[in-house]
Amino acid sequence: MTSSLSISDTPLLVESSRELPLVHVSVALATGAIEDPAGKDGLTRLTARLMRRTGGGMTQQELDTRIDSLGGSLGADIAHSTLSFNGTVIRRNLESFFGLLADVLVRPGFAEAELGLLLRETEAELVESRDNDRALARRWFQRRLFDGHAYARSVSGRLSTLPTLGHPDVLELYRRTWVGGNLRVALSGDIDTEQASSHVARLVAALPPGPARPDAVPDPAGPVGRRLVIVDKPERTQTQILIGGLGTHPHDADHIALHVANTVLGGTFTARLMNEIRSKRGWSYGAYSNLPYDRHRQAFSMWTFPKATDAAECIKVELSLLRAWWEKGITARELAWAKRYLVRSHAFSVDTATKRVGLALDALLYDLPEGYYERYLERVKGVTLGEVNSAIRARISLENLLVCVVGTASEIADGVRSAIDDLASHEVIPFDAD
Repeated sequence: MTSSLSISDTPLLVESSRELPLVHVSVALATGAIEDPAGKDGLTRLTARLMRRTGGGMTQQELDTRIDSLGGSLGADIAHSTLSFNGTVIRRNLESFFGLLADVLVRPGFAEAELGLLLRETEAELVESRDNDRALARRWFQRRLFDGHAYARSVSGRLSTLPTLGHPDVLELYRRTWVGGNLRVALSGDIDTEQASSHVARLVAALPPGPARPDAVPDPAGPVGRRLVIVDKPERTQTQILIGGLGTHPHDADHIALHVANTVLGGTFTARLMNEIRSKRGWSYGAYSNLPYDRHRQAFSMWTFPKATDAAECIKVELSLLRAWWEKGITARELAWAKRYLVRSHAFSVDTATKRVGLALDALLYDLPEGYYERYLERVKGVTLGEVNSAIRARISLENLLVCVVGTASEIADGVRSAIDDLASHEVIPFDAD
């Protein structure tokens, strides 16, 4: 069972497990890339990576050698709403590991030479990412769906913004965000609450005090009308297609009901989308719908990747499936199946101490409703058919949709446009646009 404590203003979560002599450590901020100032996309990620590579004034090689010598690992994960450093270490080396962690989090060197190297590496990564069609589709879907909102910004940065990121920007962001009240810490494995409290108290004491950063980001507005974005990439025989709009929020009363409904539409390998797109027509190896959550309302999306010659017809079928799901809902039989699937598969989300404490940490970071995970199974089991079908119509729009397609515009544009009824606008974007 996860224990919840507080070290000064820093929440601490601990779950002990003596199965292996390992301890997993997560030190997270209650904020993420939404802290990037306008025109400074990628600053939060750059700062975190620079911390990992210059902790205690060491070089990246020196840090990696120290981590390896402790039998540990340490990495940084950056998203729009959160940032976390996650590591695992052999129990007997935990004290030394926390000393190294303090070097990274409290005493980063921020060497300017390393910053320059990291900027060049990031630029190369962004250029290379143009070869990943799926990543291109997601980038432009996110950017156009959340146009004008913080979620539209690229966590990794943009080629046009990287040259604006300098040493003063890094220092200012670090000073603003790395304060005791903005931290959330979780430990699991071969450790008890007393030991965990001692280690975390020293870490927190080394950081300047300060409150959690306020989240002043408004909820996104989403698209108006049916919009088409074609990311034009030469010589593509296959396409990547994302169709969607605004989705759910954990504080919605019908959040779980919509989650159950999405399971039927495209949440599994045997759902409606997969059956119609892959099994019956053989257009795409995979066909899924996604309904993630965040601190603010996130996107609902359907994803397929058919051949260019099948793209238009695939979009037609997806839109018809979406309309049937919206107008007719799901059946009682589908509801029973979805409930069984979600209840049984949930066991894999909570089968280790690290996973359980990770869910508790998510609840803090994303400001989830009280008992979100503790009551998850109860809420899934209690959802009625009427609630599920009402949730679809209340939260999903058939009119306000974004269709994003990566492919060769000269070959697919006419067919794709004709496949979308009541199309309000369309644009073609070069695949190498920033």
